[in-house]
Amino acid sequence: MTPLNETFSHIRQELGKPYEDLEFLLTALQAVLTKNGEAEIAADIPWVSDNGLGVDQITPKHVQLYSLVFQLVNIVEINGAVQARRKKEDESLQSINGLWANNFQELMDQGFRPEEILESMPEVAIEPVLTAHPTEAKRATVLEHYRELYLLMVERENSMFTQAELTNIEHNIEQSLYRIWKTGEIYLEKPAVEDELRNILHYLVNIFPEVIPILDRRMLQAAKHVGLDIDAICEAHQFPRITFGDWVGGDRDGHPLVTAEVTQYTLNQLRLNAFVVIRRKLLRLVQRLSFDQPLAETPREMQGRIHAMVIELKDKGSEALERNKGEAFRQMLNLMLYKLPVATMRGHATELVDDQPGAYVHSQQLREDLQLLQKALVAYGAKSVAYDEVTTVIRIIDAFGFHLAALDIRQNSAFHDKAVEQLLQASQAEETNFSEWPEKKRVDFLNQELKSARPFVHPKAALGPQATAVMEVYRTIAEHTQKYGTNCIGSFIVSMTRSLSDLLVVYLLAREAGLTFMEDGGMTAKIPVVPLLETIEDLENGPLILDQFLAHPITQRTLAHVQQQYRWKQPVQQVMVGYSDSNKDGGIMASQWNLYKAQFHLSELGEKLGVKIRFFHGKGGSISRGAGPTHYFIKAMPHGAPNGDLRLTEQGETIAQKYANKVNAAYNLELLAANTLSKYLKKKQTKRSFHPLAETLEWLANRSKEHYEAMMKSEGFITFFRQATPIDAIEKSKIGSRPAKRTGMNTLDDLRAIPWVFSWSQARVHMTSWYGLGSALSDLQAEQPEQYEAFKKALKTDSFMRYVFTNIDTSLAATDEDIFKLYLGLVKDEAIREKFGNGFLEELARMRMHMQELLGRSLKERRRNHYYSNQLRASLMQHLHEKQVDLLRNWRQMLAEQHPDTEKIQVELLLTINSLSGAMRNTG
Repeated sequence: MTPLNETFSHIRQELGKPYEDLEFLLTALQAVLTKNGEAEIAADIPWVSDNGLGVDQITPKHVQLYSLVFQLVNIVEINGAVQARRKKEDESLQSINGLWANNFQELMDQGFRPEEILESMPEVAIEPVLTAHPTEAKRATVLEHYRELYLLMVERENSMFTQAELTNIEHNIEQSLYRIWKTGEIYLEKPAVEDELRNILHYLVNIFPEVIPILDRRMLQAAKHVGLDIDAICEAHQFPRITFGDWVGGDRDGHPLVTAEVTQYTLNQLRLNAFVVIRRKLLRLVQRLSFDQPLAETPREMQGRIHAMVIELKDKGSEALERNKGEAFRQMLNLMLYKLPVATMRGHATELVDDQPGAYVHSQQLREDLQLLQKALVAYGAKSVAYDEVTTVIRIIDAFGFHLAALDIRQNSAFHDKAVEQLLQASQAEETNFSEWPEKKRVDFLNQELKSARPFVHPKAALGPQATAVMEVYRTIAEHTQKYGTNCIGSFIVSMTRSLSDLLVVYLLAREAGLTFMEDGGMTAKIPVVPLLETIEDLENGPLILDQFLAHPITQRTLAHVQQQYRWKQPVQQVMVGYSDSNKDGGIMASQWNLYKAQFHLSELGEKLGVKIRFFHGKGGSISRGAGPTHYFIKAMPHGAPNGDLRLTEQGETIAQKYANKVNAAYNLELLAANTLSKYLKKKQTKRSFHPLAETLEWLANRSKEHYEAMMKSEGFITFFRQATPIDAIEKSKIGSRPAKRTGMNTLDDLRAIPWVFSWSQARVHMTSWYGLGSALSDLQAEQPEQYEAFKKALKTDSFMRYVFTNIDTSLAATDEDIFKLYLGLVKDEAIREKFGNGFLEELARMRMHMQELLGRSLKERRRNHYYSNQLRASLMQHLHEKQVDLLRNWRQMLAEQHPDTEKIQVELLLTINSLSGAMRNTG
């Protein structure tokens, strides 16, 4: 094996600046550890030391050290990418693929008129939905320390600092490194949902409100660069809509810790923190609008509104007017601050207030006041301030409202069935086995029940556990939305939607809690219901299920109600598509192709019925679970998706990777917004058509699924999986609040997709992103050689195919046969080990051969930075894998013997899992 320092030296020479920064950080870490009496471990810092350690020499401290080092690699690579983009943009604003300027220029080159682009901008909507699912492997405290370190490294880039100032920054970097070193990285106890919420709130409160103005300025700069009228954009407020969603505290699918109390706490925290954000923005505006302008000289409309606000606020109104005399704009802002329904202490929002006289009831009222202020500023002559400073605050109100993020309430259809059965039992119905009824009987029963507003049972009736859990959370939501409105709730999402009745059940449960109302035409739900199509079968059945659901009168009334509430042009039905379970179900090709087909046919159905389909993409942090470059992901979608409206999950560790710093956060949001606009406009210009190679892709998807299923169903596979991967250790980890299994049964069906993917990645085989496809491609080449050649040719230009295969290429680059062979040694039964080990390695060889054939050039030639980054990480990961395999073997033996030191070894083992996930930048 090449010594670590030689590997590092070679890569530093090849790639330059980021790895020079890494050398600086490693040297700084070495210095600060030595200063604090830890010279022994300092001497073993990889890449700047030539100490080669054997497995027995690697202590828990070394594993902790390696984990820190991998995070330093992540930091310098992210910073390097940011600096490279800045340099490239400085040369040409349109040079970076996927960003505003690049998309605007491409649209204009394709014949789109400037007014067409401007008119379409407000029709574009993006909504990242933050979730701790699948988990972030690092503690929130450690994440905060890494954020601080990143900002210090950015400061160090500033050429304006003197040498003395740079020395001080480098001293602060050393101190930051030492804090990280002394803070435990992994959770020794499972984090509470409240802990996960705290991390999500950091982004919603401190990052995104600062990033939206950056994104808007970049859009205006790009628009001006290509000749669009930026004054028209500002005056007509023609910006894309950006909002945020949250699953932490609302997603209860297989998560018993998300109780009604947790959901209530989450809703209150989101609301309180919305006011934290708004107060911060209004106070900044107060500072900026120090213009000399007596109230009597402002427009009559503004004078009238200020006097009305004073009356509404009573004593506080007079108090606000006494401040900043002669500065009418500030006076109006002071009144706005007083009208926020929140108590403050020492200038900070501390508590929600429900009975404050004159307080705003909803955010639209504040928005209207800001628009009036903006109009008055234009009349005053401060147009640039009006369309910069005030527009920024209006954009914040549009993005966060008084609820910060829309909380989705997700539950499994099987759980809902149990709840209905328990309601039937409580109402002493003759038949209560609802989950066993055929679909027609279920639908007939639900339709009959939903004609009436009468609930099954009295609100205080004793119910079974599932019915109690559902009723408690629905009543909590009913009470909260009664006070504050329904925009704080995204939707009721039904995971494992298999049929129409799975969706209608939610209307029935909502009726029980007062979340429906009766109109002349019948029942209407206050909160929309969303199907989650997860498995391949569900994706195939999705268009039929949705057709039946959209034909239902309650759905039609509900969509009309929501359309009127948000003033949309047409009804909007959200459909969530799942990347994880479809992959676990049939492998990468079957998953991706069935997701493509489902989106095409669902959007086609929506167009036929006059309903806009808003796709919600349940993506994870790994290739197997939908990860991939954002702009290529959007370009790869079929006609009709995303339809100008994109919602997607940002899960676990991907949140920190994309949004931990503001520049990178702006870049990732820009990719979402700019490419959604581009895809939407191009869809308007093209006729609906299916994929030109649909037959070949269908054949490949089915054949690869057959190979994948043959392996999964082969005798001994579960034994192989549980012994050749650290799945048993992952199940013991304290990374996230969610259990690894839905019901606790030891089956593949019950195992969540996240630990399934995570365990294969820890063994460096990543089979979920390629298994079965190599054999399918060999079959295609042998049986239909002309189609294989057509496939190869199309791969160069087809967006969908290129996206899928580039992602597979990324996953293959992280796959290491030699490392996997270490894990094969953990399989006790030789026959099982030979059968599956050889099968995996042969399939991997086939897949690599076809990728070379199809893509033509090696990874090193095609993606140089990615190749060398993988090489650097792999040089150190080798030692960690060897240690993990050794620990796994000993831990399993100790578990079998009920050894008293098992827990100690388990903590060491979890440290290796955490460190390797940092090296690979995902937990699955």
